[in-house]
Amino acid sequence: MLNLQTAPYGAFILRVSLGIMFIAHALLKVLVFTLPGTVQFFQSTGLPGSLAYVVIAAELAGGVLLILGLYTRWVSLALIPILLGAAWVHAPNGWVFNAANGGWEYPVFLAAAALVQSLLGAGAYAISSRPAPNPHISMAQ
Repeated sequence: MLNLQTAPYGAFILRVSLGIMFIAHALLKVLVFTLPGTVQFFQSTGLPGSLAYVVIAAELAGGVLLILGLYTRWVSLALIPILLGAAWVHAPNGWVFNAANGGWEYPVFLAAAALVQSLLGAGAYAISSRPAPNPHISMAQ
């Protein structure tokens, strides 16, 4: 059974964790792999190099929006294709994250987490949050 008192805090923790993860991955592509290196990697997988810029922008903007709690359901859904794309790229490497060049399980898990976030909504401490009506309080009171 869903605990209505703690569920908003669980959604908040998931939302902020996903947001931080997306920002970290965008910064990894920019600061560690560099933009030219990331473009070259995308091209080496058969993807257009310009898609690297789209992915970085989506990860940065999506991460910030998630942390703030703005458009959480839509942002979470919009980021799932990026995660599934990452899973596709890492699929040949095998299952585990410590496989050479990373495994596919981490992006698949994050895609599932993003789907859960879209189902839960923003949770507590979100800018776009409105208090949910309490089903235990009668409107007649």
